[in-house]
Amino acid sequence: MQPWPRTEEEALAVQDALRGRVISAAGPASPATVAGLDVAYDDSGDRLGAAVVVLDLDDLSVRDTATIKSRPAFPYVPGLFAFREVPALIEALEKLTVRPDVLICDGHGLAHPRRFGLASHLGVLTDLPSFGVGKTRLLGEWEPVGEARGSRSPLVDDGETVGAVLRTQDGVKPVFVSVGHRIDLDNACALTLRLATRFRLPETTRAADRACRDLLS
Repeated sequence: MQPWPRTEEEALAVQDALRGRVISAAGPASPATVAGLDVAYDDSGDRLGAAVVVLDLDDLSVRDTATIKSRPAFPYVPGLFAFREVPALIEALEKLTVRPDVLICDGHGLAHPRRFGLASHLGVLTDLPSFGVGKTRLLGEWEPVGEARGSRSPLVDDGETVGAVLRTQDGVKPVFVSVGHRIDLDNACALTLRLATRFRLPETTRAADRACRDLLS
């Protein structure tokens, strides 16, 4: 990667440049592997653990795992949160022996104030299809979502559909799905449902969350 930004102005310039490289595409027709990516912080907030867990999409078995202990690479600035975590996640991705077909981030892609969240950032830098599944919204409004699994409603910000509010389990709080790079919203939602077999969050997110928390324990 290029030298990492040190100031807010540098990060904004990088974000603007990379946003122009986002590719709109349907996504892979038959992905075999998917990777969950997550980061956890220690109590001080000065150290982090980054994890990437690759699952076989057919049976959700773990194909590969890579973890990294590091420090946040950038101060906390709203809208630039990805700059704290991307270097550690890229380092973990480079340790993998199985290259995933799709990246699924615990965060957002297009559903971001500058339309370039963590999922977009990682997708552009790796050129892998990517999307985000967030537990909470970053922005946007939506109409009520049906109670049945698979129900969804557009997530809209400033008149633009930036994601979907998706019910992954009957009667359970929905998640917020947004595309990052080289995949469309329909396929991102379909993969999320395929991975959320028993719980609200997809198994990719659950596996990566466990891995990075175990790393710091």
